[in-house]
Amino acid sequence: MDDGVELLWRDRDDESAPRAGLNLDRIVRAGIELADAEGLDGLSMRKVADRLGFTTMSLYRHVPGRDQLVALMRDTAIGEHLADEEEPAGAGWRPRLEAMIRQGWRCRRRHPWLAEVRGTRNVPGPNAVALFDRMLSTLTGTPLHPREVIAAVNLVGRFMDAEALTLVETLREERSSGVSEEEWWGARDSLYERLPAYPTITRLWETGGWDAPEDSFEFGLRRILDGIEALIQERDEKRDETCAECGNKLDPAPSGRPRVYCSRACQQRAYRRRRTP
Repeated sequence: MDDGVELLWRDRDDESAPRAGLNLDRIVRAGIELADAEGLDGLSMRKVADRLGFTTMSLYRHVPGRDQLVALMRDTAIGEHLADEEEPAGAGWRPRLEAMIRQGWRCRRRHPWLAEVRGTRNVPGPNAVALFDRMLSTLTGTPLHPREVIAAVNLVGRFMDAEALTLVETLREERSSGVSEEEWWGARDSLYERLPAYPTITRLWETGGWDAPEDSFEFGLRRILDGIEALIQERDEKRDETCAECGNKLDPAPSGRPRVYCSRACQQRAYRRRRTP
């Protein structure tokens, strides 16, 4: 049995209401509070136990170890994203997807450590799967091929994590040094004295390039959505020219109604998928 999956996907209805004593919900909440304050580097079973006023061994009766605790914390934090969701009624794909990205960004600003849960083998919990499903749904009504829908949503997720990692790194440096990011860079006079030797940097500096920097999240969000929109427009223009199953170019139909699939194999695959419950 995969204990990590069983714990993440446990039936919440089978759990008793929170009590004053130790329980899994209190452990997860304490872990989130600790990670919010110190990042994942500061998270340990001992620190969580100390925060709750219990022994470390008592935690292991509820959660097998730190990795499983982090997985539970991640899914609980993602649940906040789902709870905050306010999807624009009757809106098209772009406002819907943008709203979900902004909600995800707010969640990551509250919990920057979410971006520290790295790797390709993190088993998702029910909240993570529900969120992924909702994000995919924003693009499934567009001309994008199914694989492009998945790729676009994955791109959005990586963008949010990359932005959140910058927050994590900034907070880590400020905690360890006691010096703010602005103060640290403001004290690098010896570096700035050397920069006039670089003409492009100097020209951008003199023309105000650093006076009011672009917000990296807002800039990146607009560019990503613009890119997805351009791809959707391209697919829409070629909707009748490509195979509805594999996306390959269709040969012109000799007569009759336009072709939908490039081969009988693609037609059969599409038919089987529609028949699959």
